[in-house]
Amino acid sequence: QVQLVESGGGLVQPGGSLRLSCAASGFTFSRYAMSWYRQAPGKERELVATITSASGSTTYAGSVKGRFTISRDNAKNTVYLQMNSQKPEDTAVYYCNARGLGPYAGINYWGKGTLVTVSS
Repeated sequence: QVQLVESGGGLVQPGGSLRLSCAASGFTFSRYAMSWYRQAPGKERELVATITSASGSTTYAGSVKGRFTISRDNAKNTVYLQMNSQKPEDTAVYYCNARGLGPYAGINYWGKGTLVTVSS
């Protein structure tokens, strides 16, 4: 059974930091690119950051570049999102996504999300 379980969300003050985790199970984690998406109230879901499997190269949305860092631990089947210098506009539900590569291309898995609220 495939599972992506996000954790680490919560309330943080502007300028603060949070680290999200996404624990994966039920599929070959190392063969999937991992991403974090977010959806703010009344807005569409947007891609925040992606990390590939082999080289571990990363890409970021312009709005978070320099503040957020995505990383992964293939031994623990876990992907992380370190969020620093947070702003109220970072408030959203954050979702973990796994996108299959190579023979697994076309397969996508999603977590249920974790809420991040940036407010004083």
